Amino acid sequence: MSLTRCANGHMFSTRKHGNTCPYCNITVEATPKGEPRRQAPVDAEEKTMPYLGETMSIHPVTGWLVCIEGPQMGQDYRVMSEKNFIGRAEEMHIRILGDNTISRRNHAVIVYDPKKRNFYLLPGDASGLAYHNNEAVYSPAELAAYDLIQLGHSKFIFIPLCGAHFEWENN
Repeated sequence: MSLTRCANGHMFSTRKHGNTCPYCNITVEATPKGEPRRQAPVDAEEKTMPYLGETMSIHPVTGWLVCIEGPQMGQDYRVMSEKNFIGRAEEMHIRILGDNTISRRNHAVIVYDPKKRNFYLLPGDASGLAYHNNEAVYSPAELAAYDLIQLGHSKFIFIPLCGAHFEWENN
């Protein structure tokens, strides 16, 4: 068995996934055959610590994207208040893996405006186009429940939670 740990701590099989972590796409340096793996010295920061629960504040969900076609079919993505940048890179708010036709950064942006209580799909600054109900998006397009969004070869259904009938601040 050839398990490797990436810099973010994910364990994965190098036989199955090569030297790229399937969870975060970080490339791990390969160990030459026959050379024993070196154990990194354990310093105080790497010791196992107890899980003390969620210490960060909760950012309430305002809606979801659900992948209905593409490599991540069935996967849902949380849409938060204000801007949600979409891409494959780790720092994206909505990170879609497995579809390399989706740009790494800023393929598109979904915005929830809590004052006006509506959602918009904006084109990103990447080379790929975003489609809203099979029409290319060149300027902000207002989203409604069950609208179809296509990015690369993946299609998503938009499901709003917040809007005219519900808002977190009113509860």
